Amino acid sequence: MSQNIIPPSQKTVRGKLGIVGSGYVGAAAAFASVMRGVAREIVLTDLNEKRATAEAMDIAHAVPFAHPCLVRSGSYSELAGADVVIICAGVGQRPGESRIELLGRNAEVFRQVIPSVLEHAPDACLLIATNPVDIMTHLASKIAVERGIDSRRVIGSGTTLDTARFRSLLSAFLGVDAQHVHAYVVGEHGDSEVLLWSQVTVSGMPLDDFLRRRKLTLDASQRSKIDCGVRRAAYEIIEGKGATYYGIGSALARIVEVLVRNQSAILTLSALTPEVCGVADVSVALPRLCTSDGLQDVFIPPLNAFEEAALARSAGIVRDAILSLGWD
Repeated sequence: MSQNIIPPSQKTVRGKLGIVGSGYVGAAAAFASVMRGVAREIVLTDLNEKRATAEAMDIAHAVPFAHPCLVRSGSYSELAGADVVIICAGVGQRPGESRIELLGRNAEVFRQVIPSVLEHAPDACLLIATNPVDIMTHLASKIAVERGIDSRRVIGSGTTLDTARFRSLLSAFLGVDAQHVHAYVVGEHGDSEVLLWSQVTVSGMPLDDFLRRRKLTLDASQRSKIDCGVRRAAYEIIEGKGATYYGIGSALARIVEVLVRNQSAILTLSALTPEVCGVADVSVALPRLCTSDGLQDVFIPPLNAFEEAALARSAGIVRDAILSLGWD
């Protein structure tokens, strides 16, 4: 009895990931996704077609050491059928260029990129990684909504990486595996982000109770050092090697895993939000329930007075930047 062999070009591949922008972050996200085994097909798209092709070839050569995955480059049309499309496209800051000027240029990039992606992958969740990620997520959401797309399917990486940094530094201090440390960073992915010290738990135990039990002291100076380690990490990495990409690439792969496998995870993601601490119509990172259909709910944990004021300030900074672009 002969087998019915389907040609590769006609096979239905579950777990298709598109990546627009094949620079450091896009390539790192593709590589991390292969290593994590979260996609069965990855398509890299870039204006620089040679770069996209080269990155796809290089990453494809790692597949035999990881999980089965078809990795290739292609145009926007090749994104058809994607479950998730990561947006890493954008321009770098020019010497002497203000943040607002950079925002304006990246906004115009998104005016072209987002409709092109949605034209060919209208059912995909869009995962925004371009910085400043909260503002770019807001703009992408507005563009998507204009085209009839549910804003819950436009997701910014937010403070997923910052939260991981916070947990990692606490883990090292406490001598406990990071998987047992629960701590969140919320607000802007940037200088105004807020570390929620009041909500830190270790294996379900409030941080202060754990410290007393283990006879540890985490004073204001040590907390400030951890805060600085989280808040200033990107600056230190960029100063040393020019860019950050492994950490954010891994964070993006984790988010893709949640979306593709419908894991119903709570992550500190950025998304269009009606109101945050009195600031209306803004996109900042908050703990959000994420499934294969996108974002399902948002949770603002109980905050002390300092944290609430800091989150309001952070949301206000993002809102002001959005207004400066004149997109509302």
